[in-house]
This record gives sequence, structure tokens and C-alpha cells, in this order.
Amino acid sequence: MKISIASGKGGTGKTFIATNLASYIAERENTVLVDMDVEEPNSGIFIKGDNIHSEDKFKMIPEWESKNCTLCGLCQDVCNFHAVLKVKDGIMVFPELCHSCYACSELCPHSSLPMKPVKIGTLDHYRKGKLDFIESKLNVGEEQAVPLISQTDAYADYHLKNKIRICDCPPGTACPAIESVKDSDLVILAAEPTPFGFHDLKLIIKAMQKIGKRIAVVINKAGIGNDDTEIFCRENKIPVIAKIPHYRKLAVCYSKGELVYDRFGFMQTEMGKIYSHIKEIAK
Repeated sequence: MKISIASGKGGTGKTFIATNLASYIAERENTVLVDMDVEEPNSGIFIKGDNIHSEDKFKMIPEWESKNCTLCGLCQDVCNFHAVLKVKDGIMVFPELCHSCYACSELCPHSSLPMKPVKIGTLDHYRKGKLDFIESKLNVGEEQAVPLISQTDAYADYHLKNKIRICDCPPGTACPAIESVKDSDLVILAAEPTPFGFHDLKLIIKAMQKIGKRIAVVINKAGIGNDDTEIFCRENKIPVIAKIPHYRKLAVCYSKGELVYDRFGFMQTEMGKIYSHIKEIAK
């Protein structure tokens, strides 16, 4: 089972839910937590374990070699992302725009654009008891998060099969968020019951329905705002599987980088509801 924790906007509690849910489940079965928010990963603030593997991550970028190039311009013509440009005296490559599709390299009649690896970030694998935690970090200034998200997902697929996987996803509905949830069995949407939260929740619900994902909602900070989120979910037959109350002591613990799933009775109850929903789907 791959469970993605997503949201329409930042600050709704994705990391809060993902880290506490993964830790709760890890007390019962082998679990994997993957921080897919590679541009600003912060699950590692809450999950401490032994680093068992680290590696650099790369994407392939064409590099122009002038020796045999005839400046035919075919590379520029076949690039859909304007990452290759023919100029008077050569070929310019813009790595920030390149999507590593290999078209320019494979179709060049003189093999003048071989693909070369360029480092885009790092991946670290930690272990604590029954919990495996994978965290990837995109290099500062790197334009594209999707290649690193894809490679992080592939690492978990290869090394940690047959375990329940909780993914802390990027916020919003842009390419990184869609890449993070594309293979998910269930997408849990973290929502806050405020006008802004409700507006962006509707956006991501629409996006998830468009790509055919099964969804459920967890309302975080319940008790603030209004009931629009619950009413909307009820009218559209979207299950609200847990409601985590707005509670000052919980927020204080979280602000210190502490897990709270085992410190408050209501957190045990709400994490249990989410876990039960996951197990029901897995049948």
C-alpha cells in the first residue's frame, strides 16, 4: 500500500500527519516514510534514526561536442522545452530547461550531444525499529523537482517492497505534487477548516479526481474556521476519516520537533481511525 499525504496548500499539516501516522503504524508493522517534498523536506526534524545509506542523485543533460557537429539545427527542432538553441557558431544547452528526454542526443546525426550526468540532489535512508525513513533534498537553485521525486520513489520501490508506505508530498497541484501521488493507492488530503484551506482543498480534490485517485480527507486544526469543509465532503461523498482538534499543547510539542501520536489520547484515536481506513482499503 502506498499512501500519499497531500494538500491544496502549504501549512495544513501534511508533515504533521505523515510523521505521526508513520510512527503510529510502525509500532504495529514494518513501515516506510518517504519525504517527497524534496524542495523543502522537513520530516527529518521529527524522525531520528540510523543512516544506513546515502547517495547523490543525478539527471542526464546533453553536452555539446563541436568536433563532428554540422550545425544542422535538428536538435533545436526536436526539443519541446527550448533547452537547446542553435546559434551562429555553435549549440547552446540550457540545463534548467532540459527534461532529459534524450531526443536531441538520440536524433543527432553526428552524436554531437552526448548525455552527461549532472548532480541534482541527495538521498538518505534512515532506519529506526520497524520504520524506514527516506529523505531526498534538491540542490539549492535546481529548477526541477520531478526527476528527484521520481528517483526517490523508484528507490523505495526497489529496496522496500511489500511494506506500507506513507509519502509526505509537496503542496498544491503542480507537477511535483502530481508526480508524488501518481502511483498511490490512497491520497489523504490534509485540510484546515478555513476559507483559504477550503478553497485550495477543492482544487486538489478536482485534480485527484481528474487522475482517478481514491481520496479521503483529514481535517487538521478542527475547531477553527467554519464547517464548509465537512459539509462539502459530505455532499460530495468524500470520506472525512479523522479530525485533529486545534489544541495549544499539541502545537507547542510540534513546534519543538516532537512526535505527538503517543502523547495525547485523542491523537491515538485519530491515528487509529486513519490506520483502520487504510487497512479496510487493503482488504
